[in-house]
Amino acid sequence: MIIIRQYIEDLRRLIEQKMSINPGNYKLSEKTGKLTSSDIIPAATTDIETREFLSKVVDILLDYVKTQNDRNERILEFHHPEEMKKLLDLDLPETALPLQQLIQDCAKTLKYQVRTGHPHFFNQLSCGLDVISMAGEWLTATANTNMFTYEIAPVFILMENVVLTKMREIIGWNGGDSILAPGGSISNLYAFLAARHKMFPNYKEHGAKCLPGELVMFTSDQSHYSVKSCAAVSGLGTDNCIMIPSDESGRMIASELEREILKHKSLGHIPFYVSATAGTTVLGAFDPIPEIADICDKYGLWLHIDAAWGGGLLFSQKFRHPRLSGIERAQSVTWNPHKLMGTLLQNSTIHFKEDGLLISCNQMSAEYLFMTDKLYDISYDTGDKVIQCGRHNDIFKLWLQWRGKGTEGFEKTIDKLMELALYQVKLIKSQPDKFHLIMEPELVNVSFWYIPKRLRGVPHTPEKEEELGKICPIIKARMMESGTLMVGYQPDDRRPNFFRSIISSAAVTEKDVEFMLNEMDRLGQDL
Repeated sequence: MIIIRQYIEDLRRLIEQKMSINPGNYKLSEKTGKLTSSDIIPAATTDIETREFLSKVVDILLDYVKTQNDRNERILEFHHPEEMKKLLDLDLPETALPLQQLIQDCAKTLKYQVRTGHPHFFNQLSCGLDVISMAGEWLTATANTNMFTYEIAPVFILMENVVLTKMREIIGWNGGDSILAPGGSISNLYAFLAARHKMFPNYKEHGAKCLPGELVMFTSDQSHYSVKSCAAVSGLGTDNCIMIPSDESGRMIASELEREILKHKSLGHIPFYVSATAGTTVLGAFDPIPEIADICDKYGLWLHIDAAWGGGLLFSQKFRHPRLSGIERAQSVTWNPHKLMGTLLQNSTIHFKEDGLLISCNQMSAEYLFMTDKLYDISYDTGDKVIQCGRHNDIFKLWLQWRGKGTEGFEKTIDKLMELALYQVKLIKSQPDKFHLIMEPELVNVSFWYIPKRLRGVPHTPEKEEELGKICPIIKARMMESGTLMVGYQPDDRRPNFFRSIISSAAVTEKDVEFMLNEMDRLGQDL
């Protein structure tokens, strides 16, 4: 333990000394540096200056990739907003700035950016830096195409078809349909709209007047806020999104769901939709899918599973069951590869068991895009299946990453993340004087309190929890000021502030987990 503590202390000192992205290090030749964007491609007759400019941008990016994975680097150089405004030149000029200034802008932007790929960044559900996926994003930006028709994105449309078909097979379906959406919240909205369309197909043309009564939907009180948002943006009303109580672990209580369904049926309402969660945002809890599916079958409700966070466990033979047992019984599933799978943001998918629902629900048949007399099979035109028309190409970075890792590689990565979370739990339990584990995690979310010296040995009571909750924002502020560590904290409806660490970066090792806990202890020594 003495050797480990010394290693961590030496590492901390190095971190506080370093911040290696320096805008002054990236110099173009004198000639190129004085040019502006109007002097390079597409205006230029040669590509020499364009290559020099882009090569320098790549140098900045590669240096940043290196710092992301250098434990001697700080995660961030924190400044308050007003201070940051003074450090950055954010003005939009009337005349073009020279290329050298643009290079410095690029370097400075990354200098002050949080390194979300750093092995000591445990703050968000999506973190880490997968280099293959990043390479895919670079190519995607260069191709700069839209995903609404096959004619302008033939390769990417076919890739999307292959990848999404494979994901539905992993869920456990034979057939169906899917689409990539701009985030899990929009994926959940797609599921809601399809469910309403399936039950009331005339709603698309006639609106609420075609409904025989008041619709109600159900979700857990621990679900993502986007589920309730569906009720707001669709006109259902948030009062008609019924929040079902959860147990101490954050899992929906199925008997309470059935009780609420019967209650609303007795009031003349029309229960039609249940959103279960596979991996809640804070606690990482999994709702009991088989029990909920039985209830949905019994009363004829659509079952959607928001597996935006926990969907990656579908790859794992070791951890998939019982957490995701029964997922194939759902009518729709949200699954975000940019979370546990480590694909670069954004990468969110929505899957449907029934084919044809997306196009039936959302099709508007705009003749200037979706003509029926094209020379190819127009079923590959995806734009009319979605509410947004134009879509960013989010598929190539996932396809390339999958080719680079293989399905087995995803399984090994996700198993490793789960095992690291269990290792953190083991470390917390071995130091009961310094840390209090709130619950055994089902996913890589580990919820705990840090116990300062003055509260060690004090019986664990609600009053003590209130004091521990006050400690969290102080330690988080010190993390950010030192730049050595980032771990999130939040309250929930049962307890005051507590830390919730997330291990979803493939770069994390057991030593990084040890560093996390030891650094929190260092930062909280005087509290």
